[in-house]
Amino acid sequence: MSANSSTPSPTSGSRLHDEDDDNDLTEGLDLGFDGAEDLLRVWRQGMRPDPNLTVSEWADQHRWLSSRGAAEPGRYRTARAPYLREIMDALSPGHPAQRITFMKAAQVGATEAGNNWIGFVIHHAPGPMLAVLPSLELAKRTSRGRLDPLIADSPALRERVNPARSRDAGNSMLSKEFPGGILVLTGANSATGLRSMPARYVFLDEVDAYPASADEEGDPVTLAEARTTTFSHRRKVFMVSTPTIRGLSRIEREFEASDQRRYFVPCPHCGAMQWLQFDRLRWAKGKPETAAYHCEGCERPIAEHHKTEMLARGEWRATAVSRDPKAIGFHLSALYSPLGWKSWSDVAREWLAAQGSDETLRAARNTLLGETWVESGDAPEWQRLADRREAWKPGTVPMAGLFLTAGADVQRDRIEVDIWAWGRGMESWLVDHIVIPGGPDDPAAWDKLTALLGKSWQHANGAFMTVARLGIDTGYEAAAVYAWSRKVGFEQVAPLKGLEGFNRAAPVSGPTYVDATIGGKRLRRGARLWSVATATFKAETYRFLRIERPSDEDHALGALNAPGTIHLPGWADTEWLKQLVAEQLVTIRNKRGYAHQEWQKMRERNEALDCRVYARAAAWILGADRWDEATWRRLEAQAGVETRMPTTMAAESTPDPAQPKAGTLTTPRRKRRAYTPNFMRD
Repeated sequence: MSANSSTPSPTSGSRLHDEDDDNDLTEGLDLGFDGAEDLLRVWRQGMRPDPNLTVSEWADQHRWLSSRGAAEPGRYRTARAPYLREIMDALSPGHPAQRITFMKAAQVGATEAGNNWIGFVIHHAPGPMLAVLPSLELAKRTSRGRLDPLIADSPALRERVNPARSRDAGNSMLSKEFPGGILVLTGANSATGLRSMPARYVFLDEVDAYPASADEEGDPVTLAEARTTTFSHRRKVFMVSTPTIRGLSRIEREFEASDQRRYFVPCPHCGAMQWLQFDRLRWAKGKPETAAYHCEGCERPIAEHHKTEMLARGEWRATAVSRDPKAIGFHLSALYSPLGWKSWSDVAREWLAAQGSDETLRAARNTLLGETWVESGDAPEWQRLADRREAWKPGTVPMAGLFLTAGADVQRDRIEVDIWAWGRGMESWLVDHIVIPGGPDDPAAWDKLTALLGKSWQHANGAFMTVARLGIDTGYEAAAVYAWSRKVGFEQVAPLKGLEGFNRAAPVSGPTYVDATIGGKRLRRGARLWSVATATFKAETYRFLRIERPSDEDHALGALNAPGTIHLPGWADTEWLKQLVAEQLVTIRNKRGYAHQEWQKMRERNEALDCRVYARAAAWILGADRWDEATWRRLEAQAGVETRMPTTMAAESTPDPAQPKAGTLTTPRRKRRAYTPNFMRD
């Protein structure tokens, strides 16, 4: 147990709390040597249990705020920001949570909550503690500007941590020793600091400002959390940050994996409990000083002077089920900032000032709302796509579909394939989604993919169409993909290699010849590989997904769909839709400050988007982007090229000899030099 300078609260059944009992414990001991009294006094203090305090109770009793680092110096009062009480108490040893996430706006007191935890650990629950800031320089500034005043102005801490001295290696700017433990500060850019010690407690501050990798050795959060492994169920990890960009935000990812707690406060008029949302903060046009919050229950405006009582009567409520029962998460916007910190009119004024610039809007969304910024070029929400799904018979090609391509994504344990139909202006329809079990090391999986090349899909006019070209990714087990592609033939299969960036002369280039391994033997230049600018086709896909379709009334009057319109069938499930919009376009700045855009995954699985890109690349390779009017007219006349009817179906139906066969021209072919795709050739 740690020593405690304050008067301990009594514990039922304990005999270690009164002086008589202390005398009884030492009765009969020889006290004849120098220092015996000091030794026994320290021993008695060590045997005395710590008061059963939570972090918030400790802060109210022992924490003093310095004028060097606080706008309101003096004794710390949790009641000033009551929403912090449950967050701090979750950091107490008696609370079952091990991972606590706090996604928040600026100026809501999160840093002081973390400092209170540090003080509590030093005083009442000593152990090795690691505090990680975005950089070493920021760690040093935090030590000087926040930790030194924290220790100097709180007597309970001052007697446990010696002042930093140049000759005292145990108490330096980045290391604070105390009885029973040590606090080490480091930067997320220092792999050495992140792996320097085991830690029972880890405080990760402003994690969204961390670099992607610490000295090229991996994710700083993962490296820091690995320090807690030996402490098992006794560990505590506190992750705090203002969020940044959706898809890149660490704190948002952690919050969404938690139980997503929101702070519900009562309406002073009707008592309805609600968590404060920005769209309910309203003001007269051009007059942010009139800002008032409108209750979602009674719709009456709430003046800001009610906020103090609302916060005091508020409570945290979970709005989701955590993936890890020992992980909890909290979210808070600047709307909760106590009176005297940031007012609702300040929030409205800053939001109005941010209009007109993506950079200022992004900062406002992050710091005021505590929410991530969605970059331009992002996909529409999957719910919107779900609402726009259309009804047509599964596995059939709609009337305007003129040819089929497929995209295949090779995974470790399966091959996923999407079949897309294409029409004029690259209008497209999802025709089929197929999952072939077995990875690239399973011959049966390749046999099923080969059989898929000969499968037919019925067109709305009764004809049968096969896949004109299949694009398959070579990013996983390229040798197996090359071998299969060579076996089935490159006329129908195109191995693809994705390239990042938007500065490509054409979205698809090639083919180039690469070595292939056939039957265990290396065959030089045995395969043809196409390079695909995946960023370009992803941006095109998301642009096409946003195209609005004509209403039923406009369709009845002859209105046509815009070029590029994407049609999704009713059988496309939620998981597939989420995969289609699983990435977003974000702006990344390098160490020199230069910016570039790249696609980042917002969720783990994105096979639907990848398959769409590969199928689109296959259409490019066929030449669809370069066909002339005559070619499109011939396709529309045929509407079902290369469509030999399967034998089983031919036995069941006898075609009308008066009708032309699908896949044949109704007029003699004229001899001309116009380009004709292979799958259209007789």
